[in-house]
Amino acid sequence: MKISDILSNKKLSLSFEVFPPKTDANFESVKIATEEIAKLKPSFMSVTYGAGGGTSKYTLEIAKDIYNKQGIPTLAHLTCVSSTKQTVKDRINDILNAGIENVMALRGDIPKELENADRTNWDYKHAIDLILELKKVAPNLCIGGACYPEIHPESVDQKDDIKYLKDKVDAGCSFLTTQMFFDNNLLYNFLYKIREAGITVPVIAGIMPITNANQIERAIKLSGSFMPQRFKALVDKFGNNPSAMKQAGIIYATDQIIDLYANGITNVHVYTMNKPDVASKIQSNLSEILGL
Repeated sequence: MKISDILSNKKLSLSFEVFPPKTDANFESVKIATEEIAKLKPSFMSVTYGAGGGTSKYTLEIAKDIYNKQGIPTLAHLTCVSSTKQTVKDRINDILNAGIENVMALRGDIPKELENADRTNWDYKHAIDLILELKKVAPNLCIGGACYPEIHPESVDQKDDIKYLKDKVDAGCSFLTTQMFFDNNLLYNFLYKIREAGITVPVIAGIMPITNANQIERAIKLSGSFMPQRFKALVDKFGNNPSAMKQAGIIYATDQIIDLYANGITNVHVYTMNKPDVASKIQSNLSEILGL
C-alpha cells in the first residue's frame, strides 16, 4: 500500500521508524527488535538508510521482512550523497523487485571523510536530484521528503528553506515528514508558512521520545531542535535516573502526540530508536484515541 493512500483517508495514524544495524554482528538483534515493533501493527514503518550507503546494506532486507511477515506497509529510505547514477538505479531496481512501493528520498549526511571533498562532479548534490531521478525511472513509486519545522541546518533562513521545500514537492514528493521537534507551536507555525507558500501535500509530524539524557546532544546536532523550558526541566529533574527519565520521556512524547491530534494533525511518525517497549508504551497510551 502506498503511504499517500494511508494519509488520504483522514484517519488518525501512528507510524514507527527503525534503522538497520551498524555492523553485521548486530543484525539479528536489530531484526528481532524491528519485528517486535511491526507486531504492534502501526499504520506503516520506515527503515532508514546510512550516509553513502555505509550502514544500509540491511535496509531492504529489514523492510522486506516487515512487509512479508507482518503485512505492514513499508517506507524504504534512500540517500544519494556521493552516489553515482548507476548505484542509485541499482538500488531503485532492488526496491522495485522487493515489491516496496514507498521511498523516502534524502540527500543523506555527508560522510566525515568527504566533508571537504570537491562536490562539483557529484551526480547528486541535493535530495531534489534524487526525487527527479525516481520520478523518471520509477514513476509509480510513492515518494516522501523531509522537512524541518525550524530550519535546515544548512539553510540561510526559513524563507529560503521553504522555497527549496516547494521545489522538492513540485519535483514529485507526495508527502513530507518532519524532523524531530519538541515544541508543537513550532510545527503549527511552520505548517501555516508552507501552506501560504503553496505546499499542500500531507505533512507527517516526526516525534522523538527522549528516553535517555545522552540522546539530547545528538538530537540537537541532527535537527538544531529548540528545547522548551518544560522539556529542559524534565531532563534536569530526571536525567540522572534512567528509569524515571525513560518514563518521563515517553509521557512527554505522548503528550505532544495528543496535542497534535487534538489540533488537527492526523499523522504522527515516532522515531523509536529500535526500542519495542518505547513504541508499545506510546501506542498503548493512545489506544482509545486511535481506536485500537
